[in-house]
Amino acid sequence: MIGPGSVIGIIGGGQLGRMMATAASELGYLVHIFTPEKDSPASHVAYKTTHAQYDDASALTDFAAHVDVITFEFENIPHESLELLESKKPVCPSASVLKIGRNRIREKTFINELGIGTANFRKVTNLAELTKAVQEIGLPAILKTTELGYDGKGQVTLRAEKDLENAWFQLKTDEAVLEAFVDFEMEISVIVARSENGEALSYVPVQNIHKNHILDVTIAPAAVDKKLADEAEAIALKIAKALDLRGLLAVEMFVTKDNKLLVNEIAPRPHNSGHWTMDACVTGQFEQAIRAVCGLPLGNPERFCDAEMKNLIGDDVLGAQKYLDNKNAKLHLYGKTETRPGRKMGHVNILKVK
Repeated sequence: MIGPGSVIGIIGGGQLGRMMATAASELGYLVHIFTPEKDSPASHVAYKTTHAQYDDASALTDFAAHVDVITFEFENIPHESLELLESKKPVCPSASVLKIGRNRIREKTFINELGIGTANFRKVTNLAELTKAVQEIGLPAILKTTELGYDGKGQVTLRAEKDLENAWFQLKTDEAVLEAFVDFEMEISVIVARSENGEALSYVPVQNIHKNHILDVTIAPAAVDKKLADEAEAIALKIAKALDLRGLLAVEMFVTKDNKLLVNEIAPRPHNSGHWTMDACVTGQFEQAIRAVCGLPLGNPERFCDAEMKNLIGDDVLGAQKYLDNKNAKLHLYGKTETRPGRKMGHVNILKVK
């Protein structure tokens, strides 16, 4: 166990790092942020911040020397950097988990090998392979970069064969994945925490509604029957165990028209669709992440009440104060000074208190 008073190193300075740092502070830990970003949201609440690129070996080595355990808030970190850190201090989740989670082909292959379904997919490295993959999978389909994509970035929907050439060159990549289009009933996600001793707990499945490829609203719990909810939690727990996860894992899934589950993506860190847990659960996802990383007993993930999380994207934040008129709303702003279209500026949790 890594006890209170120790220093937790967090790679990444965004809002997830900020909320992890706040939760760590409440448990008595100090937090050291590593990020190339100046004036990052996480740095506002951290004990210390190192500003350097994620592949700066010297800065990473120095960072490791000043922390007791290391975790991360997003996947777009070179896994080689995490391997370097892992040679010096405990890293949770591990570099091997990140290597799978940051690459869509490795991720889907790993999930399929567990006997868990995903959309049909093909690896493509050039236009000829894309053309062949489309013939095998059919249209419509979605072409995605294998790495570095999020919130709809790095992906193109293909609806006709005439779109292929433009789509391929638009992505500007040497490796992509073509995914069959899934006509789903809804998108859900499950967040699971797992500690070093194998203790694992999951949050109830939630429904996620997107706007312009960015999460807009999360509804907790998802309106699915108990059998499907139990199956979704079992899938998330199975993946976490197979990864030998120490930390938090979000598993996004499609509920198909015939009430089946297909895994879409995994994220080995706190997740936007888990923000509602901060105010509606005995133990929120950020505290749970810190508990898992430090080897503390996991907290109770049960919810006090149903909830709805609303993301504040871009100019939405300008009207954020109106939510305070609702006595059952909990407003969380991320301290970002620049408002841009598509940028997550905060969120509000609306608690369905009876």
